[in-house]
Amino acid sequence: RAPSPRGRQRDGAHPAGVDGLPLRRLRTTRVLLRRPVRIAQDRLPLPARAAGSARSARGLRRLVPGPQIDARVPLLFNADVIAGVAAPSAEDPVYIADGDADQLIYVHRGGGVLRSLLGDVAFAQGDYVFVPRGLLHRFVPTGPQEWFWFSLTGGLHIPKQWRNELGQIRMDAPYSHRDFKRPELTGPRDEGIRELVVRRAGVWHGFTLEDSPLDVIGWDGTVYPWAFPILAFQPRVSSVHLPPTWHGTFAAKGVLVCSFVPRPVDFHPEAIPCPYPHSSTHCDEIIFYAEGHFTSRRGVGPGSISHHPMGVPHGPHPGSYETSIGATRTDELAVMADLFAPLQVTEAALSVEDPGYQESFL
Repeated sequence: RAPSPRGRQRDGAHPAGVDGLPLRRLRTTRVLLRRPVRIAQDRLPLPARAAGSARSARGLRRLVPGPQIDARVPLLFNADVIAGVAAPSAEDPVYIADGDADQLIYVHRGGGVLRSLLGDVAFAQGDYVFVPRGLLHRFVPTGPQEWFWFSLTGGLHIPKQWRNELGQIRMDAPYSHRDFKRPELTGPRDEGIRELVVRRAGVWHGFTLEDSPLDVIGWDGTVYPWAFPILAFQPRVSSVHLPPTWHGTFAAKGVLVCSFVPRPVDFHPEAIPCPYPHSSTHCDEIIFYAEGHFTSRRGVGPGSISHHPMGVPHGPHPGSYETSIGATRTDELAVMADLFAPLQVTEAALSVEDPGYQESFL
């Protein structure tokens, strides 16, 4: 059907706007039933941004307080992704629309609401939170927060191995569409906020709106924000050790995000549950350690981050192989990302680097 009749409701006609998202989302659209919002001013003071220019970071340290738009600290980056941490202490005072990238956030501590013109998405500790490129939104956190986040220029999607030829999530995928928490729209809303900041080509632009941009009575489409609990991911178990791709949860251009969740370990009589040493010659690897006991690593705890550049051999610490024999379960909880272009390191990452990490393998 043509989208134009959708603006007609029982109480009259309402303007409908269409947002189209290209790349892998060709033919996916979002239709909003709303009044046009006029721009009263196109000059605004912009929010401060954290500067960014085979490592291990000792926890979430030296973070910037304030709303998440100011509190994000980038640590590693390439042309496809920026990865960093944040500990926002206040709600966003402005609306935000990122025209450059999708946002994926892992909520290590905290919770709250992602508010957008499609409605509210409630999120909690252990959730991934997704914000599509260009979506007007703001975060309203509740209590102390610790986040690990990705800014993805290539667009986030379900990995190919979990989709059928029509794009639907397969029955043998590690999750279903019912596991994703979708936005709840409660009707037109006016929070009294008229400021909007938009990022395009790495530059933030500020606008003042005459009316509330949340003056929306409905929407239709397949591109929307969501939250996904990491513990909803159903891990694969084998008689021998499986490669990380089996833990693939989300993908984007140049990026595979994996979830390591508590699970039974390899059950072959001669299996060694600890992962094998490897070099990852085609990708950088970063791991955010969230909870539990990590059998392959010493000296890491919740909030630690490791970065192993492509081609650099790494694996379990000495003694880990022997101590893993006989184990029946792992209780680790971690977010891993394979990145297929070399990562660069920011000054913020260097400031929290563990200088003795290399020696921990001896």
